[in-house]
Amino acid sequence: MKPIPIWLLVYPGFLLLDATGPAQVFSTANDEARDAGLPPPYQINMIAAEPGLVMSTAGVAVHAAPLPPPAELAGGTLIVAGGRGVERGPEGSPALDGALIAWLVQAAGQVARCCSVCTGAFVLARAGLLDGRRAVTHWQDAAALQAQYPAITVQEDAIYIRDGTRYTSAGIAAGIDLALALVEEDQGRAAGLAVAKRLVVFYKRPGGQRQFSTELLAQAEPQGLHGRLTAWLRPRLQQQLDIEQMAAALAVSVRTLHRHLQQEAGLSPAQLLLRLRMEAACGLLEQAGMTVKRAARQSGFGSEYNLRRAFAAQLGVAPSDYQSRFG
Repeated sequence: MKPIPIWLLVYPGFLLLDATGPAQVFSTANDEARDAGLPPPYQINMIAAEPGLVMSTAGVAVHAAPLPPPAELAGGTLIVAGGRGVERGPEGSPALDGALIAWLVQAAGQVARCCSVCTGAFVLARAGLLDGRRAVTHWQDAAALQAQYPAITVQEDAIYIRDGTRYTSAGIAAGIDLALALVEEDQGRAAGLAVAKRLVVFYKRPGGQRQFSTELLAQAEPQGLHGRLTAWLRPRLQQQLDIEQMAAALAVSVRTLHRHLQQEAGLSPAQLLLRLRMEAACGLLEQAGMTVKRAARQSGFGSEYNLRRAFAAQLGVAPSDYQSRFG
């Protein structure tokens, strides 16, 4: 079998690991194959609109070949790296140059898989390649992606998402998770697991990307109902609270509270309270010497059992696992 072409698209100011992380996964898959006496399954190509040395935000440059004619990408996999400024809009960013976007649209019609890492999702979105699809980006940029491109269904907690021939992944190192999934798709679980072992990384990372955020809730407008309710709830998380108390504190009806909170934050009052308690619990578990029991009590969950249930449902990990990683 011919090796699968991997096309890694970079531009000035790209995030180094967005491109080199997946590149190393595919390179390691080639190493595994060679060690087994088999031909390498991947052909790795770094490409850019302006070929030559392309500087990353880390101050390290990679050498990129020119963009190939879209027809040459047939059957391959295209991966777009993220980078500083890509998520801030269509103007003034090398990754969002009109000619590059036009090339990307044509290339996406040729490749077997069109992928992005981190804020590379904004590049695919600008090209209209994610319209009507589910997608993910870095948790810090998920709200911006959804606001700028409402035709996309942004799922902010996923590590990576496949929707048809479009693949998007979360922040930075999640490109490695995506690349491992592609290796499994191409060669099977055993091959993907062998690569993960060789790289000393999780084969299937436990939990979603929200566990890597100390602030689980997007910043609220202070003068809006969402912001006012958030400010009222934070010092009262240990209390038993119901929606009637929340509505009374803001001098609105229960129905108005529900409607406005859904409009401003896409949450019910109960969901907002849960997220604030989760945020508090995560912050507590990151403190030295904190126990899970104390964190449960001080964040308003009351018991370890309640905290474990909330962490399993919201983050997909146990409180002790979160503490071991971030405490």
